[in-house]
Amino acid sequence: MILDEAAEIISREGVANLSLEGIGQRAGVSKSLVYNYFGSLLDLMKELLDRELKTQRQEQYVAAQEAETFEGLIRNITHAYLTYIAERGLIIERLQAEPSISGIHDPTYYGRSASVDYLVPIVAGHFNLPDELARAAIDISFGLPSAAGHYLLRSDMPLEEVEEITVSMILGSFTQFHTDYKARRQPLKR
Repeated sequence: MILDEAAEIISREGVANLSLEGIGQRAGVSKSLVYNYFGSLLDLMKELLDRELKTQRQEQYVAAQEAETFEGLIRNITHAYLTYIAERGLIIERLQAEPSISGIHDPTYYGRSASVDYLVPIVAGHFNLPDELARAAIDISFGLPSAAGHYLLRSDMPLEEVEEITVSMILGSFTQFHTDYKARRQPLKR
């Protein structure tokens, strides 16, 4: 309940106005109860970030497991991500932007690195790319869903349309990268 209230505050107002007392008041619990669970605001934010990353990545993992095609994989992961953003806002981004949190949290535990590691063999195999190039393409492409999430929250465009644009851009970038890679590696015909 305390973490849920903190998430709600961060989603609406950001991290700047966060305090253990304020969270307790909004959650309808005593200040001492909040301190019983969290020794400091930093502890609370770290636990909240861990919870949110775990939830988001688990939803994306389940969505990825259901895919039968590469397009389905990109569509399912993107849908899970954008649905999370639509429902929860930019909680993760706001917490990760907080210097006191970003310095103490291991970003690879539920973060980007684990997701990239999961996708490398899939993309490398599907596009017949070396792992190193697949890793770079995946890591770079992670910026598209994040930008789409920000756009979704500040526009009136329906989630489905933002999702379709994002999926098209990701698929197009991988397809074009594969085409360019093959063309550059072919021997010259004289």
